[in-house]
Order: sequence, then C-alpha cells, then structure tokens
Amino acid sequence: MNSSLESLYSSCNTHTETAPLLHNSHVHTPHHGHAPHRQRLCRSQPVHINAFMRLQEEQQQCRPSSLPAVINPFPELCTPTGSPILSLIHTTDNHIIKVYSEDGAGKVVEVPADMRARDVCQLLVYKSHCLDDNSWSLVEHHPLLGLERCLEDHELVVQVQASMTSDSKFLFRKNYAKYEFFRNPLNFFPEQMVAWCQVSNGSIPQSQLLQNFLNSSSCPEVQGFLYLKESGRKSWKRLSMFLRRSGLYYSTKGSSKEPRHLQLLSDLEDSSVFTVTTGRKLHNAPTDYQFCIKPSKVRSECKELRMLCAEDEQSRTCWMTAFRLLKYGILLYQNYKSPQQRKSPVSHFSTPVRSVSENSLVAMDFSGRTGRVIENPLEAQSAAVEEGQTWRKRGHRMNALGSPSLLHPSSLSSVIHRTQLWFHGRIIREESHKMIMQQGQVDGLFLLRDSQSNPKAFVLTLCHHQKIRHFQILPCEEEGQMLFSLDDGSTKFTDLIHLVEFYQLNRGVLPCKLKHPCTAVAL
Repeated sequence: MNSSLESLYSSCNTHTETAPLLHNSHVHTPHHGHAPHRQRLCRSQPVHINAFMRLQEEQQQCRPSSLPAVINPFPELCTPTGSPILSLIHTTDNHIIKVYSEDGAGKVVEVPADMRARDVCQLLVYKSHCLDDNSWSLVEHHPLLGLERCLEDHELVVQVQASMTSDSKFLFRKNYAKYEFFRNPLNFFPEQMVAWCQVSNGSIPQSQLLQNFLNSSSCPEVQGFLYLKESGRKSWKRLSMFLRRSGLYYSTKGSSKEPRHLQLLSDLEDSSVFTVTTGRKLHNAPTDYQFCIKPSKVRSECKELRMLCAEDEQSRTCWMTAFRLLKYGILLYQNYKSPQQRKSPVSHFSTPVRSVSENSLVAMDFSGRTGRVIENPLEAQSAAVEEGQTWRKRGHRMNALGSPSLLHPSSLSSVIHRTQLWFHGRIIREESHKMIMQQGQVDGLFLLRDSQSNPKAFVLTLCHHQKIRHFQILPCEEEGQMLFSLDDGSTKFTDLIHLVEFYQLNRGVLPCKLKHPCTAVAL
C-alpha cells in the first residue's frame, strides 16, 4: 500500500523464509557426512551383538579415505540418526466442522487440523460457486451469549472450534470491513482517540499511523470514555479507558494516566473482541454500540465477560480495530496482502481457472471496412454504452411489432431484478439494517428490497460514513412502458438492474457510488 508498510512487511517475510524446515518435530539439515552403509546381513539369522560391532569396524577400515563424501539427496526421508530406514509418515487427522449460512442451512466440511480460516472460506466459495473477492469470512457465533466475531484469516479453525460450546457455531458471510482500515485508516482512528495524533496536532500521515500499530517496538495508545457493565449487575459505569499493547486499562481517578491510578481490565494475548448481537434491552445498555472482550478459555461463564459500550459507532469501530491491530500486529497486514500475492490456488483443493479466450477479450470497432482493436479505455467504454443502447432500442422496436418471446418485456423488467444477489425481497427495515451491519459498515455497501409502504415501489438501502440511509425507488409510466426512478423522474431506467449499474458508475443524487452488494449465500 505504501513504502513504509511494504518495508515492514518484507522484513517479516525475510525472517520466515530463513526458518529451518521442520519435519516430524525435528529440524533437518543436509547430511554432509558419509552416506550410511548397507549391512549385508540375513535378517532371518540371529547375529551376536559383538560380532555385529566387529563387522562394522572392519567395513569402516576397508573403506578408502580418498573417496568423496556422498551427500544424502533425501534427508527428509531418513530418521534423525541418519539411518537408511524410512520413518513412518504421520498423517494429520481430519476433523468435521459444520458451517451455517444466513438462511440457516448448514454444510458439513471435513478439514485437516492445520487448515486456516481463509482456506475454509475458499473451500466454501468453491463448493457454493460464489465469486471469490476476498471478502468472505468465517464467523464465530455464540447465540446464548449473543456474541460473534470474524475469525482472522490465519487462525486455525479446528483450534477455535475446540474452545466453543455445543450451542456455538460457525457462520459463512461477507465482511467488507475486515481490512478496510488499511485502505482508509483515517476513517477508523479519530484524532482525539489516538494518543500520538494529539501530540502531532493531526499532522501525522496515515502510513505512519498504521506503522505505529504494526511495529511491535512502538507504543500506540487509544484512549476515550467507555461504559463498563458492573459484574453481576445491570448497571453501567462510565470510565476513562486506555488501550495499550499490554492490555486494556481504566482509570480509578477521572482521566488520570498515572500508573497508580490505572487498573488492568483485560489483556490482549488470551482474549478476543466480540460484537454484541443482542439488543440494548437485554443488558440495559446505555447505547446500541456494545462490544465484549471474552477470554479464550472462558466458554459460557458470563461473569468473566467484559461488557463494554461506546458512545457512537465510530468510537466502537476504533476500539475493536485497535484491539485487533495491537494483538496480531503484522499478521493482519500479511493476511491483507496475501490474496494479492497468491498466484496458485490453495493446496487443499483445486479451483477452476478462466479460459484463455475469456482473458483475451478485447473491444473491437467494425464501423469501417475492416475491424480494429480499440485500445483507448474511454473509447471502449463509450462503445460498450452505445452498443447497449442500440440493443435496448432494438428491443423496444420488437416490443412494438410484437415480441416473439413468451414473456413480455415489460413483465420481464419487473421481475428480472429478483435474480440478483443484491435484491432481498420483502425484508423489513430492521432486517436490512442488520445485514448491512453484519457485512461491515463501509461506504457503498447496499441492497435493494421491496417497499413496505408502497407495494409497487422499492427501497435502496445504502451505507455511507457508517450511517445507513434509505432511498425510495418509484415506478413511473412513459409511453406505455413502466420505468423506475430514484430522483423523482429526472433519471429513468427500464429495470432495476440498469438503475444499479448506473449508480455504480455515477453518484447522482446518492451520497456515494454503489460499490459492495450485500449478498447472502445458500450453502
């Protein structure tokens, strides 16, 4: 993303590449001594130990010392003592996990013990025929506690499952905000909450902002006020808190940062941060922006949970993102860069590749006597738009003359959007809010649904600056054809697919372009 982060990332890769090869819990180095000798003994006959040792000494004396030492070309096939007897191959036991989708359907997957969360997501994407855009996540969900969190890509799924209860489960869904803070860090870390931003008066560049979190030698600090739920009660207390590499602290005397006034609330090493999915009424929370710090060893004991509540969505996102960065550090950046550098599929399974002809498609212009390749991207885009308008006019003429299709075009335009992943039918307003929040409140995340107030209208639900807004799409009739408009008839479209494609390229009356469709996959 930038030179400072790339240098930090490359230095970590240098240490990992020079690590010795481990096999069967032993470090192997190439054998530079003499190759082991074959013992010409009949194994069916007993041999006395003294006679066997004498035979070894004679063979060592008979060997010429001038012969060069033969390096064993396959040291990994030998035991640590260097004997020619092959060691037994220890196969990893596979484990069974069950992953659920948003509609409640589950899929049983058999995975090895060393399979990461990213690999499981790619396996489910391949089996479900989804688009792999590196935004899919595996979610650890605890329905009884009302907690959930997205697994980091490097976490071992079997290891996480071992710490879950029988009522807990894995969910498979998209999370566009998983690495969004690497692209727009200033949106995630307000200046008043980060300690060094106050010292530098907000002049610190965003690359240096992330480098301070990723570099283990630096001492970043996130500070602010949080509500803490008192143990065994439903009352909350507003405290000044400080998040450091050593843990989360709260001050016993106002906003004092003196060591004698700081009390450790939770460490980062053996804990994970979760989002609270239940409403504020269950815990009598002061706001809707709850999150929880759960120790890894705790399964269902509510007394060990640290229930916290922020004053707004931006501060909650800042606390949770800083918790992940301070806990995992450079591992998160490696996870973020890994899909961009990966050129081969995951070794656990094979994925289909695109054909050569599909990758070599180019824009052509056949208006003259001979065709030519359109190399200018702007010209190619305008040619595609012009061709689409030509086909649309041809469809209108066929409609006037009588279309041979069994389904009338006007009726087709009113139902064709139901096949799109971004359309979710008759869901209520609260359900659309929940889906947007679950898949990451990033700019441009959207979905379309049926309107509850007007049966002929639709609603566009869009996220911008971590706020969810709704825009009504009204139908209008022009020359006997049903059209759809988002801006009171100024811009009209024949169907909702054309409307979405337009606002993906143009902002129009919306606060931002449509970027990320809120989708739900059926396993």
